[in-house]
Amino acid sequence: MKINILKTALLSVLFAASLSLSAQTDSNVKAVMDNILTRASVRSFLEKPVEQDKIETMLRAAMAAPTDRNLQPWHFVVLNTPEAVAQYAGDGERAQRMKKTPLIIVVCADTARMAKGEVREIWIQDLSAATENLLLAAHALGLGAVWTTVHPIAAKVENVRKKLNMPANLYPMCAIRIGYPNPERKAEPKDKWDVNKITYGAWK
Repeated sequence: MKINILKTALLSVLFAASLSLSAQTDSNVKAVMDNILTRASVRSFLEKPVEQDKIETMLRAAMAAPTDRNLQPWHFVVLNTPEAVAQYAGDGERAQRMKKTPLIIVVCADTARMAKGEVREIWIQDLSAATENLLLAAHALGLGAVWTTVHPIAAKVENVRKKLNMPANLYPMCAIRIGYPNPERKAEPKDKWDVNKITYGAWK
């Protein structure tokens, strides 16, 4: 009798634990999906610096990205002072908007850590994955961010390298503008779900 009672109690505990784990899993999935689906490109920021701990969190997320053969061919240039941002922005109308960005992270390829031969260009996938991680981490931290293109526009690549006095082994792929979103210019996420862009299986 006592054994049956113990068995029943144990099963109840296991069932309750299973329900709790399932609820926690559902909650984790919802949090991840909400973060992905509510992210939007933010181009207007408050005049407020981004804290160092948040910068490191974003960089940790970026470096957690998948990378071919674990080569990790990335290097991140952090511009988090008005002087550094102004040096990157340069002159012109667009530069004035750029100078209002509290933080810019330039995502670069380190040519010394690239794969060799026909798979050399895999660095683009590696850095793109790292950049997406960085964007999602920024959103999760209550920040806004936008991916701005450098590669493959040769003139932009050389301009960025020159403005930042980059060493020869670094090649800039993109620059991420980051800051606290300006509530007066709220960015709305786009619903890009489209079943017409999905194919299951091979074509016959």
